[in-house]
Amino acid sequence: MLQFLKALQASVLAKVAGLIFLMLLLCIPLAEIDSINNARGESQREAAQELAATYASRQTMVGPLLLVPYVERWMEPLRDAQGKVIGQEQRSKEMAHVVFPDKLNIDGSMTPQERYRGIFKIPFYTLNATLKGDFAAFDPKVLPHSETDSKIEFKAPFIAFNVSDLRGLDGSPALVMNGEALRFKQRVPGIADNAWFADGIHAPVTGTALTAWQANTPLTFEMKLGLVGQDTLAIAPIAEETTAHLTSPWAHPSFGGRFLAAQRSVTPQGFDAQWRISSLVTSAREQVRAGLSGRIDAGDANVAAASGAHPQRNLGPLQTFDVSLAQPINVYSMSTRAGKYGMLFIGLVLMAAFMFELFRKLRLHPIQYGLVGLSIALFFLLLLALSEKFAFWIAYASAAGASVALLSVYFSAVLGSWRRGLSFGAFIALLYGALYGLLASESNALLLGALLIFGMLATLMLVTRKVDWYALSRRVEPTVPAAQGA
Repeated sequence: MLQFLKALQASVLAKVAGLIFLMLLLCIPLAEIDSINNARGESQREAAQELAATYASRQTMVGPLLLVPYVERWMEPLRDAQGKVIGQEQRSKEMAHVVFPDKLNIDGSMTPQERYRGIFKIPFYTLNATLKGDFAAFDPKVLPHSETDSKIEFKAPFIAFNVSDLRGLDGSPALVMNGEALRFKQRVPGIADNAWFADGIHAPVTGTALTAWQANTPLTFEMKLGLVGQDTLAIAPIAEETTAHLTSPWAHPSFGGRFLAAQRSVTPQGFDAQWRISSLVTSAREQVRAGLSGRIDAGDANVAAASGAHPQRNLGPLQTFDVSLAQPINVYSMSTRAGKYGMLFIGLVLMAAFMFELFRKLRLHPIQYGLVGLSIALFFLLLLALSEKFAFWIAYASAAGASVALLSVYFSAVLGSWRRGLSFGAFIALLYGALYGLLASESNALLLGALLIFGMLATLMLVTRKVDWYALSRRVEPTVPAAQGA
């Protein structure tokens, strides 16, 4: 029995099986570190939600558009219980006609700012924009009658404008129409109370602008807008032709929505983007009409799916063009990506230690292997903690440097030579450098990872191509060397 235990202790196969079991055990700390990373990422999202609730959320801008309220009156026969006509009864209903701009040009700049909730940094922006455009001359004859022989009485029109979070308005927008300064007021009258657009703002058309509208002449407008939002700005293209030009010193934009920028330039000094969208390619107008009648709801940044009033057709999310101030490096996603290589790194380091044990005829205790594996696992925890305080590359270099120094000193004693310890540390430093390359080049991560694994396997096969594994398994019990200098 004693001989069997000694043979088992000297068996290479038993050693490999033990190392595999150890790697499985090391999955436990790696999983715990991953759960901590996920919890910190969730805390960051909660911080963003708290700032959205207390300051300003993502913004979706719709407007300006011209609303013409009117009353349609008609007569209906009044009948008795037997169905005989005994007179006439007047009926009426109030409605609003929507006039979209012929042209809408948006020229603005997004000034980034960062706000903190605890240790978390959330990007915001301040939009300073000028909106110019015109409305075509209004012809009352184009307005359809919903009842036979009805008469339509028009009321004074007004300009309606809406953003998804009115708290983000930096003062009242300054609107000038046909030379007349118009003043905005709360809410949008004359539309359904449950319509999401009812929470917007409106400016009654007065003075020379009202005179021009009554004379059935085109209306031109210019509006100065200041708006604060959290990371994303979405704009609905509601005009016959919508053009936009946005600039910002933020060097990491993300363009999204239904329509991408027709022209864009992104440099370390910021971005410059332009859009040009025709009403022929978007259903934003129809979606806004539905929003005015209460047939769809709006979320923080988008209009939700169409509901009850038109069940035969789903209008879908509001079509917009978006730009976001993206975080150049999300430390939690980077830490998650790094953690996915945890088992690979532990396996490569333990493999290297095992090669030293075989070829240098040394003996490493399972506890020593376990300490080495734990030191690699704790690298990922150290990386997560440091990246919350410093730039990611600084955090990575610090965590990797500490891990390499620790393992170099440790293996210098375990392997009995500073030269061996430093060479082992150089191998680990090479692995950390390769991992950083994988993280820095996300688009090529799969290719680089496959090449790394192939290269390590090829090196192992070439180094051990003449090894007699059976002879190694039959070798006598080695002695533990005393620590000595290189």
